[in-house]
Amino acid sequence: MRTLKGPGLFLAQFVGDKPPFDTLDGMAKWAAGLGYVGLQLPTTAGLFDLEQAATSKTYADDLKGGLAEIGIAITELSTHLQGQLVAVHPAYDGLFDGFAPEAVRGQPQARTEWAIRELKLAAKASRNLGLDAHATFSGALAWPYVYPWPQRPAGLVEEAFAELARRWRPILDAFEDAGVDACFELHPGEDLHDGVTFERFLDAVDNHPRAAILYDPSHFVLQALDYLDFLDIYHERVKAFHVKDAELRPTGRSGVYGGYQGWVDRPGRFRSLGDGMVDFSAIFSKMAQYDYAGWAVLEWECALKHSEDGAREGAPFIRDHIIRVTDHAFDDFASSGTDAAANRRLLGID
Repeated sequence: MRTLKGPGLFLAQFVGDKPPFDTLDGMAKWAAGLGYVGLQLPTTAGLFDLEQAATSKTYADDLKGGLAEIGIAITELSTHLQGQLVAVHPAYDGLFDGFAPEAVRGQPQARTEWAIRELKLAAKASRNLGLDAHATFSGALAWPYVYPWPQRPAGLVEEAFAELARRWRPILDAFEDAGVDACFELHPGEDLHDGVTFERFLDAVDNHPRAAILYDPSHFVLQALDYLDFLDIYHERVKAFHVKDAELRPTGRSGVYGGYQGWVDRPGRFRSLGDGMVDFSAIFSKMAQYDYAGWAVLEWECALKHSEDGAREGAPFIRDHIIRVTDHAFDDFASSGTDAAANRRLLGID
């Protein structure tokens, strides 16, 4: 058994234009001062050069070494935005174009090709940085049809997942070549948003060994899905972990779908750690039980609390939930040793 690593912090929600949030060095020193020992790095925030990290081991070593001097390790790289652009239904073209560079906006095919190239670069960069897991989204072709009204045409969902697999197969192969797991954050708005959809995707990519899961219980709370049973079922594929809280408090007026309300007014909303409904003691126990050896990374998203307060509270919250796994059984003191003949006598079969 291995003790998981942490606390880590995902930087995407903290990047800004004022110190210390305007540079990686500044954010690393800030995070280290709060007690974090790892950072998950978004690859589209201008914190570092993804292509350089993918093509230059020297650059990657310098990036990694500079953070190590501050007391920070890189937990994973993140391509959530690029992963989203691997597959975009036309209804969302205008909204998601902003995730892409100007040169490919308004050109869905070119945008997809750009996103796929970015994912492959991330695989190589992860390898150069000595990482074994990567965080991303799947994108979505079938999401507009998530609720079957009007009735979905036969074969629609199957074709969507077949196409998703065609786009992701070469990316997963690139991650295989790099020795890195591609961890999909199962998230509403993505075609991979729960266990059933992840299984559909696994079937379509022939159970590719690098298709893994970024486990984030907050998204399962908002779907009324059993996030503890999920770990019992899928723990072998869980290779990354976002520690994020949420609550779902349905009323007579609104429930899971939220009534198009803003985050503050939705029955289901993300919360800072400890302010929501997630049973993290049980989650960390299952992570220890199933020998999860990766990182526990705070992803802060809360409609109420200030981000800096959420970050300050998050490091000790995670640290206090990490279970240092035991190196011996609690009842070893009563062991009577191993004696095959005595065991047979005790069973009455001597």
